[in-house]
Amino acid sequence: MGRPTRTLSTAAVGCLVLTACSGGSDGDGPRSAPPAAVTTTTSTTTAAPPDTETATSEAPTSSPTEAAPATEPTLRVQVVTDGLSLPWDVQLLPDGTALVTERGGRLLALDDALEDPDGAEPREVALDLPELLVGSEAGLMGLAVSPDFEQDRTIFLCHAAQPTGERPDVRVTRWTLDEGVTEAGRDGVVVAGMPLSTGRHAGCRLLFTPEGQLLVGTGDAAEGSNPQDLDSLGGKVLELTPDGSPAAPEGHVEGGDPRILTYGHRNVQGLAVQPGTERLWSVEHGPDVDDEVNILEPGGNYGWDPVPGYDESVPMTHLERFPDAVEAVWSSGAPTHATSGATFLHGEQWGTWDGALAVAELKGSGVTVFTVEGEEIVDAVRPPELDGTYGRLRSLTLDPHGALWVTSSNGEGDVLLRVTARTD
Repeated sequence: MGRPTRTLSTAAVGCLVLTACSGGSDGDGPRSAPPAAVTTTTSTTTAAPPDTETATSEAPTSSPTEAAPATEPTLRVQVVTDGLSLPWDVQLLPDGTALVTERGGRLLALDDALEDPDGAEPREVALDLPELLVGSEAGLMGLAVSPDFEQDRTIFLCHAAQPTGERPDVRVTRWTLDEGVTEAGRDGVVVAGMPLSTGRHAGCRLLFTPEGQLLVGTGDAAEGSNPQDLDSLGGKVLELTPDGSPAAPEGHVEGGDPRILTYGHRNVQGLAVQPGTERLWSVEHGPDVDDEVNILEPGGNYGWDPVPGYDESVPMTHLERFPDAVEAVWSSGAPTHATSGATFLHGEQWGTWDGALAVAELKGSGVTVFTVEGEEIVDAVRPPELDGTYGRLRSLTLDPHGALWVTSSNGEGDVLLRVTARTD
């Protein structure tokens, strides 16, 4: 199951300058304010001039219908709203309303944000969540919209919880939004019991697959045995039906909880489906080295095993202990970027980035765009428009028009961004 890991050079990602941060090696602690813009160098391609000494009038010319070569896009970054506090996820409803979760527990709605982002103002959606536990990296986190929302008006939230008389955990709950998107009513627990300790490494990314299954990316709760423990939901990617049942009742891992799709993860922060394929990609934090981008193979072990205790000096993918572990498609090496949310870019407006994987970075304070060919990452660039300008970036979501929505994660004065691309 091994796969050669690609670690692109610093030059390939454009002279990355990382900014120190509070909150440990993962870079998930809040920062008091966005940093000043970071000067970076990004690779650009300029067409060579024609060879005028050898060109003749009989030289072939392009057909009027021949498509022009794709070029790297330029970006327009729009601040949709500011003054947010640690927004964790953003998703769009079918009617164009944007929903945003804040780690402190607020669910926000921005009406008509898809068609009129200039006029979108955030308002709070009533959410009765008294058991919410907020601390360290934990709180209200991932958000997913039901594929059948127009019929069932259902959303899914991932959050830390301290129910009365119960052990604290991370769980996914199901909610129904009213017609005006003013209130969310709880409709049950989808999955509970994802481990929680100090709040570190709490996950928790949600994603619906094209087949309607719910993926949940979890953290190991900074407890060394969890990633390899097949009875624990920590350090895993889970695959569920919307009601919480295993998507594959027979399970993917022999002897394991049937909800486990993959295991041996440290702290899954990003999930994405590659367009035109059934390939599922994940992004996770490394310790002091080796943030990872992975392709998820059902039943795969991704090799994180920080025992005895919680030994973060072990490799992210420990091939000596697990020779058949699935190797990363890309690894950051040192230093880490604190990679976070991810999505595939799609649409001709993205030029050479059409089909690329965009990954947000907390500690790196930017976005890296990975050019993907099949199952390989072959290049990486950092858009200068997002490099250091808005501080730590958490979530990326592509809307139906092909615009990229981005949340920052600085602790105060956070923003929701909308990024559009053009190549003309």
